[in-house]
Amino acid sequence: MTDKTRKLVITAMLTALAVITLMVPFLRTPLLPAAPFLEYDAMDVPIMIGALLLGPGAGVTITVIASIIQGITVSGASGIYGIIQHIIATSAFVSVTAFIYHRNKNEKFGLLIALIAGTVAMAVIMIPANLIVTPFFMGTPVSAVVSMIIPIIIPFNLLKAGINSVIVYILYPTIKKIAKM
Repeated sequence: MTDKTRKLVITAMLTALAVITLMVPFLRTPLLPAAPFLEYDAMDVPIMIGALLLGPGAGVTITVIASIIQGITVSGASGIYGIIQHIIATSAFVSVTAFIYHRNKNEKFGLLIALIAGTVAMAVIMIPANLIVTPFFMGTPVSAVVSMIIPIIIPFNLLKAGINSVIVYILYPTIKKIAKM
C-alpha cells in the first residue's frame, strides 16, 4: 500500500469513527445545566488522532467532512449553524495541537503542551465565532451572547476540549504504535 493510499484509508476510517461516536448516547451529553443545548461529544477524539498522525491539514479535512455528515444526519436540527460552529471550534483545536506537536514530537511533554494549547485555542476562537455566528443564525441579540461568554461559552469549550484532550493523551501513544506512523 502506498503512503498516499495509507493516509487516505486512515483519513476515511477516522472520519467514519468520528461520526459513529455521535451515535453513542453516553458520548453525547450536556455539560452545563445552564446550557443543555451545548452537548459534549467525543467526535473530536478521532479527528485529533488523525491530525496528530497525519498533520494539521488532515485534521481540518476530517473535521470538515465529519461536520457536514453530522450536520445533515445526527445533528440535523442545528443545520448549517452547527456545521459552521463545529468546523470553527474543532479546526482551531486540532490544527493548533497538531502544529505544535509536529514541531516537538515528544509524546509525553510535547503532546501535553500541544493539547493544552489546542484546548485554549478552541475556547478563544469560539468567543468571536459565537459573537458573529450565533446572532446571525439564531436571531439572538449580540448582548445575549455576550452575557453567555464567561459563564457558559468559555467553560463549555474548555470542558469539551479538555475532556477530549485527556482521552487523546491516553490513547494516542498506543494508536501511533498500531498505525506505525
